[in-house]
Amino acid sequence: MIEEILIKKTVAALEKLYDQNVDKQLIQIQKTKKEFEGDLTIVVFPLLRFSRKKPEQTANEIGEYLQNNLEEIQKFNVVKGFLNLVISDKFWLNFFLQNQNKKKYGYSEKGKDESIVIEFSSPNTNKPLHLGHIRNNLVGNSIANILKASGRKVQKVNLVNDRGIHICKSMLAWQMWGNNQTPEISNMKGDKFVGDFYVKFEKENKKETAILIERGVEKDKVAQQTPLMEKARKMLVNWESCEKETRELWEKMNNWVYKGFDKTYNRLGINFDKTYYESETYLLGKEIVLNGLKEGILFKKDDGSVWADLSNQKLDEKLLLRPDGTSVYITQDIGTAQLRHDDYNADKLLYVVGNEQIYHFNVLKIILEKLGREWAENIIHIAYGMVELPHGKMKSREGTVVDADDLMNEMQQTAKSTTEELGKIEGFSAAEANELFETIGQGALKYFILKVDPKKNMLFNPVESIDFTGNTGPFIQYTYARINSLIRKAEEKNITLSNNIPGNINIHPKEKQLIKNLYSFPETIQQAAEIYSPALIANYAFNLVKDYNQFYQEISILREENFDLLNFRLKLSEFTGKVIKTSMELLGIKVPERM
Repeated sequence: MIEEILIKKTVAALEKLYDQNVDKQLIQIQKTKKEFEGDLTIVVFPLLRFSRKKPEQTANEIGEYLQNNLEEIQKFNVVKGFLNLVISDKFWLNFFLQNQNKKKYGYSEKGKDESIVIEFSSPNTNKPLHLGHIRNNLVGNSIANILKASGRKVQKVNLVNDRGIHICKSMLAWQMWGNNQTPEISNMKGDKFVGDFYVKFEKENKKETAILIERGVEKDKVAQQTPLMEKARKMLVNWESCEKETRELWEKMNNWVYKGFDKTYNRLGINFDKTYYESETYLLGKEIVLNGLKEGILFKKDDGSVWADLSNQKLDEKLLLRPDGTSVYITQDIGTAQLRHDDYNADKLLYVVGNEQIYHFNVLKIILEKLGREWAENIIHIAYGMVELPHGKMKSREGTVVDADDLMNEMQQTAKSTTEELGKIEGFSAAEANELFETIGQGALKYFILKVDPKKNMLFNPVESIDFTGNTGPFIQYTYARINSLIRKAEEKNITLSNNIPGNINIHPKEKQLIKNLYSFPETIQQAAEIYSPALIANYAFNLVKDYNQFYQEISILREENFDLLNFRLKLSEFTGKVIKTSMELLGIKVPERM
């Protein structure tokens, strides 16, 4: 890397010029701002205490030393305390020649000695996946891809929330109003079918709530005191007691949901190395909690409930077991964390969960540490913001969520109408056209979500996401298809690409900018891996595509008469196409070969 060379030589310059032995960590190198001439900039201010000279004089002296001792430095200029360096065309061309044919350019060639388990998705079996789940899945899957590309060992896991009061609500509603219907009889996906009964429960519970309020029951407590809620709690107790009829109903309805989930996951391109189920982990969580109680780490209240006292951490008390002995969410999370540690002994345990659960994961780590689990410090919560639509927030209980399958269907239809309107399917069969519409629709959805920093809330607009000219997935997909079209046209003209490119070709500024962008791809992957942000990859891809389109529009390629230049520009296009494809793969997005 040229940055490493510059750091080493700058340290040598400081020793030679000022007789100072300087820690290389003090050398700050950044990309040169667009308004100034240069490729890389050294920030001189931290070095003034060694030179004991003014910023401009120090920068000029270091710049002269670097230019005289590094063939990579073509020239330099100084702006106040900033030393702007122009890297030679020979360096950029050599980089291109050495890397143009690498299949997975950008991936770390040396694996990092770090193992990571990343949990994402974590659906409930009382409803289908919705838009919020889509962001969770896309962010988690992309982070896993990026971590693998950066050289880490990664295991993708899912935790299915398949037990609890919310699951019992759907089960009870089906018992009371299902009339023995099934997803097959109703011609519905199983997750959608079960989700409708969860909504039915909440609607009927609201009716009972209104009756109790009229009778004078306090509003804050009334929703938990309805006859329906009492039945649901009784069902939960029966479930935890392994009552046969309840367990059989639970298994039947959950299997309906799993079949529905699988269809959605397959369409999104999501898979897991292992799936955990809350029904299998909560017992371990209860065991750990009860052991903590015996050891005096936890305490029991008069009603029989078990709690953790977090007052020393300036937090409140945390419920771990209800008075009837049933578990709460954090109980199974304790069990799952222990299982995951036992299964993988990973260096990091990542959880991709919405930012409304920040407190929950802080508490989880504290409780595990209280219980003597030193590895709890390896738990990292990757919090992401909520997704809203132009018409407002989604509410599962009211049935106003945007179903993931419905949204993907809408994206495909929008892609179809937009693509047909622009005339981009000439020569496609019906099957090929449908595959293209799906690819574009999925690309639009995934890119629009992933280009936003995961930590931020975002507004998803399906129409804006499918645009062939803006910062969108289809724009990037179209550029990749354009490059493929260019290569095909060259083949039709009997132009054979060659790897033998002269080392003295004069590089146009647009070509140099494109090569500089390609050069920064491995570093971008490492940065994205360090901060768990697919947005860095998404915006890298967009900037690369912008630069390629400027190059494509301003520089003659197929009409170039000089074969060496023609060949170089085609090979540069081919290399760019590979990196576009790789960057989109890291986001879980396919790119069409033609459109």
